[in-house]
Amino acid sequence: MDPTEPAGPSASDTRATQVVALFREHNAALVAFLRARLNSLADAQEVAQEVYLKLLTLGPDTAIDSPRAFLFRAAANLAVDKLRMRNVRAAAPVDPEHDDWHVTPIPEQHASAVEQWRDLREALDELPAKTSRAFVMHVIDGRDFASIARDMNLSERMVRYHVGNALAHCRERRDRAESPR
Repeated sequence: MDPTEPAGPSASDTRATQVVALFREHNAALVAFLRARLNSLADAQEVAQEVYLKLLTLGPDTAIDSPRAFLFRAAANLAVDKLRMRNVRAAAPVDPEHDDWHVTPIPEQHASAVEQWRDLREALDELPAKTSRAFVMHVIDGRDFASIARDMNLSERMVRYHVGNALAHCRERRDRAESPR
């Protein structure tokens, strides 16, 4: 064989092509499946991404008889892992009782954190109520846009708009405070 001739597609190229085809054909159903199990679109999308990555990293000698079944089984397993991790985090003590020497704040750090929190509260108070509420629900409470939209009776697009405006306002206010006068 002449080394200057292009070789056929490598095993990784073939696997990547298979994964792209699986993504196009089954991603919407996979994310819906995961969202029902995890009750979070963001977590569902993250787990789906992990499944595709897992498929891409399989060895070239790994044969998959039913790619769709493998995709959903791997997703179900990763979803269980995600739920277990949530439970572990929820059950973890917030404040260790006896071993807290490493979490005791240094006075300067504490004062800085209090000042930052005050600045954030002031910045949020300058915003319209909906914008401030959407920001707090997303950034502080960690909620996804869909659940905020349901609670606030808004579209997801409007929630993203409000959160974006709040972020821009907070950044602008921080930049103004940090710039020399």
